Amino acid sequence: MTWQRTLRHFFALPADELWEVVGDPTRWPAWSGAIRSFTLEAPQPHEYAEAPVSHTAAVAEAQVVQVAVGQRGHYLPARGWAAALHGRTAGPLRITEVEPGRSLGFEQPAPIGGTRVRWSLLEHPGGGTTLEQQVTVNGPMASAIVASIGNDLITDWPLAVVRLHRVLRPQPDANLLKVVIAGGSGTLGRSIAADLTTRGHEVVLLTRQVNLALPHRQVLWDGASTGPWVEELAQDPANTALINLAGRLVDARPTRANVSDLRDSRVRPTQALVAASQQLDAPLARWIQGSTTAIWSDAGDLHLTESSPLPAGPNALPQMTGVAAPWEDAVEGANAEHVTILRTSIVLQNGSPALDRLTQLTRAGLGGRVGSGRQWFSWIHVEDWLSLVRATLGLEEEVDLPDGILVAAAPNPVRNHELMATLRERFRRPAAPPTPSPLVRVGSIALRTDPALGLTGRHATSEVTTEAGFEFVYPTLDGALRDLTS
Repeated sequence: MTWQRTLRHFFALPADELWEVVGDPTRWPAWSGAIRSFTLEAPQPHEYAEAPVSHTAAVAEAQVVQVAVGQRGHYLPARGWAAALHGRTAGPLRITEVEPGRSLGFEQPAPIGGTRVRWSLLEHPGGGTTLEQQVTVNGPMASAIVASIGNDLITDWPLAVVRLHRVLRPQPDANLLKVVIAGGSGTLGRSIAADLTTRGHEVVLLTRQVNLALPHRQVLWDGASTGPWVEELAQDPANTALINLAGRLVDARPTRANVSDLRDSRVRPTQALVAASQQLDAPLARWIQGSTTAIWSDAGDLHLTESSPLPAGPNALPQMTGVAAPWEDAVEGANAEHVTILRTSIVLQNGSPALDRLTQLTRAGLGGRVGSGRQWFSWIHVEDWLSLVRATLGLEEEVDLPDGILVAAAPNPVRNHELMATLRERFRRPAAPPTPSPLVRVGSIALRTDPALGLTGRHATSEVTTEAGFEFVYPTLDGALRDLTS
């Protein structure tokens, strides 16, 4: 078995600054929550000669622990059981690649296989650097290694890049937009918080409970009323943006109590934020209001865009339209120069519940169509979603998006049977039997989920992004899955 994941992240920093930290693997634990320790053995004199010489990052080399190809070392995963097992059974790792200022790699042997980690820096002509982290695991122990460290490296990535940035730039750029995020501890919240932080912006999370694992400044609120947290908006409203993603996960049984809770967990925080904005001396610069393409419930074969009407009567499912419509309505009266209602489709992202569940089912041989298989699946790659958010914040000079409703979805939705076939192809699984609708409904009871999440769908695309000239990096599902699943 071979498992590989490639993660990338942009930093508004030159490559030589990033190399000061990335080029010294002993500092990996300082920015990765998946790693407890990393040590290097003293290299032999001949090992220095093996490392290629580069004229780039000459200054940074003097500040970094000298690392040589062939040099040995040891690391421990952060998980207690994994660290104990790895420490007792694993031999030394070996540095396999050093190109100062550009790339560093090492390999940890395992019986009939091993783990390879490679960091590379790509400097952009217009400024800034992309850090790429590639992790490859192969051999019969691959599953155990992925469970002990591989998955943690993925889920921790949005936090790791923030820690890395903070090592080099502890303070944000006061000349850039400040962004306050409600609901910033979720998967999407962490991603946009990381994206903005490493571009130099000040990011503040409004939270009901401070999470010490999050490397962001967090301010307490109750999600229902105004309070001292309003000061975060009031300090400089004209240079402050608000992103409202607050709300409970929708993966719950569609009972009347759960639907009410889903609705209240979105409407009440939005009402509190609107009330807070109305207390300000000046309007906020930007307001991004979270929403979902599920507001159209089960739309059948209708092709939906920003101008499509909402369903009515029995077609407006209470757990979808009945939650999303009041959520959008609650933003009425927001005191902001620009307000965008972002109707987001399924975001494909490593570590997200949606992609994880789909890949697990496919790997387990359960990758057949769900129900009829004709329900539409609208989706968007996380990198394109982040680009859209930046554009709505006015941070993408080449794209000017109007205020109002914006559909965050790739231009090529697929039907469920096409989705499952693409996943089977990606993971090299044979054709699988379908999952009949009655079985989905019965299984959802045991899993405490909503069968409508799998049995309904929407063909949603954006006419606004097309008119604005927004270009998707991942317009097709196959391309998106190739990037995310390597």
